[in-house]
Amino acid sequence: MTTTILYADDDPEDRMLTEEAFEESNLSVQLRFVEDGEQLMDYLSHNGAFSDQDKFPLPDLILLDLNMPKKDGVECLKEIKDNDLLRKIPIVILTTSNDEEDVVKTYNLGVSSFITKPVTFESMVEVVESINKYWFQVVRLPNL
Repeated sequence: MTTTILYADDDPEDRMLTEEAFEESNLSVQLRFVEDGEQLMDYLSHNGAFSDQDKFPLPDLILLDLNMPKKDGVECLKEIKDNDLLRKIPIVILTTSNDEEDVVKTYNLGVSSFITKPVTFESMVEVVESINKYWFQVVRLPNL
């Protein structure tokens, strides 16, 4: 079974850096991208362009940026955690924010982890490898 990670981030450079970090780590995951909160919710609900559930399976993990257009990460987090089907999906905040308010607010809403985006490629590779090891080798996740 293939592991699917869905990354919601509006910054094309951050998406590219993350994709390259996954490639560098030689991880066998299917990495999918959405560019804003509305696309994230459409993907998770299989609406519109994401209606093909075979092509767009529910992710095993969501990487979520907080500062996105249309619908920000906090709004998405609330919607996901309020949905009986989606609430079991672990969500890791991956954002430039280092604000304690953001950390507290997202944990109060049920986020699984909060990571401030690293600034170097090498650090991003380390973060990706840590995410993979923790979420897919150490932790037991529920079947969705």
